[in-house]
Amino acid sequence: MRDETMDRGDLRGDCGNCFGLCCVALPFARSADFAIDKDAGKPCPNLGEDHRCGIHSRLRQKGFSGCTVYDCFGAGQQVSRMTFGGQDWRTAPRDHARRMMEVFPVVRHLHELLWYLTEALALPAARPIHPELRRALDRTRELTRGTPEEIAALDLPAHREDVSALLLRTSELARAGRPGRRKEHRGADLMGARLRGADLRGANLRGALLIAADLTGADLRGADLIGADLRDTDLTDADLTDALFLTQPQLTAARGSAGTRLPGSVGRPAHWAAGR
Repeated sequence: MRDETMDRGDLRGDCGNCFGLCCVALPFARSADFAIDKDAGKPCPNLGEDHRCGIHSRLRQKGFSGCTVYDCFGAGQQVSRMTFGGQDWRTAPRDHARRMMEVFPVVRHLHELLWYLTEALALPAARPIHPELRRALDRTRELTRGTPEEIAALDLPAHREDVSALLLRTSELARAGRPGRRKEHRGADLMGARLRGADLRGANLRGALLIAADLTGADLRGADLIGADLRDTDLTDADLTDALFLTQPQLTAARGSAGTRLPGSVGRPAHWAAGR
């Protein structure tokens, strides 16, 4: 049997098996990331009848860079094909469609937790708490497979808090053997900070605001980046080889180069080579 614990293939968005849920369920406001305002539950005007984006290849040029950063962690196909059994929101009864839009963001949060828990279980340093991590992963996966009513009624903040506590313990175990001072920057405001060449090995950067920070050539090996805001962060030639809990959306929001070293769980964003 396939070891689902170590397989994150199902935790990546598959737009071909989704009814464009992120383009409908989620709101966005006119900003540097989005060219227009859109309310939750309202289809984006760029969404076609085939559930495909009409400007997908030109999103950045058209002012929708926020769309290029977003990833549902596989929640779109889970909700479209499993939770609602392939029922298209366009042709479903209004109440059915409304419930689909309510459920999608919840499942997206659960899938993000599955991503982190799967990574945690792959870390040898976290072996002392692997049983607890596996129970949390199994419970989270079970929640994603509930009925629409069960998912909508879920106390997501409580579950997320429980998982977050485990992930923090994982981080502490993984960073304990790192050289250096293992700097504490949890939740820090580092917007625009000049951290060129900084030694941030094993640093705690959970939830840190690193918007437009200069991390050129910085050493981020083993740093905990869960929830860190990397929008326009300059990661040129930085080393993130085994950074903890780094996701593709975070990386895609940043700037980098061919010399930026990355964990194997994420890919090099295409726009890095072309510039922004």
